[in-house]
Amino acid sequence: MTIQLRPATLGDHEAIAALVPRLRAFGVAPLRPAEALDNAERETLERALSAPDAEAVLLVAELPSVGLVGVAYGQTVTDYFTREQHGHLGILAVSELAEGQGVGRALLAAVESWAHGRGYRFITLNVFAANVRARAVYERAGFALDTLRYYKEIPPPDASRAGHSP
Repeated sequence: MTIQLRPATLGDHEAIAALVPRLRAFGVAPLRPAEALDNAERETLERALSAPDAEAVLLVAELPSVGLVGVAYGQTVTDYFTREQHGHLGILAVSELAEGQGVGRALLAAVESWAHGRGYRFITLNVFAANVRARAVYERAGFALDTLRYYKEIPPPDASRAGHSP
């Protein structure tokens, strides 16, 4: 099956928005309700569509006779430690219908090519720890683990101790 990649256009808005829930299809994301995840991803994609940034790329994937089945958003970011600019894959979503057909790999390669064309030395991405399928795709594509982020939920203050010093 031929995968066609192209820059996203305003006419893709609805199809791209329909892919947003796929970004959390792996399950629950700690600390974040599904609505917050969807809203943040939708806002980023809408901003990329309505006000394209010269330092970013928004690509879509289409399958003949199916239509738009994937989206990828790459952007320029600055490394916290070195201050080096590099490519960052901010969003990669593939419809359930196209899952396992190479759409994600094709979009990933296209964003990597975009970053290479800009002269960046590396590309980064973030992925939820529970998103095992996506992590496997990234590892097969040559991505390696860089940092780990830990979290610990803190219980709300005990109402009965309110106003008392420890």
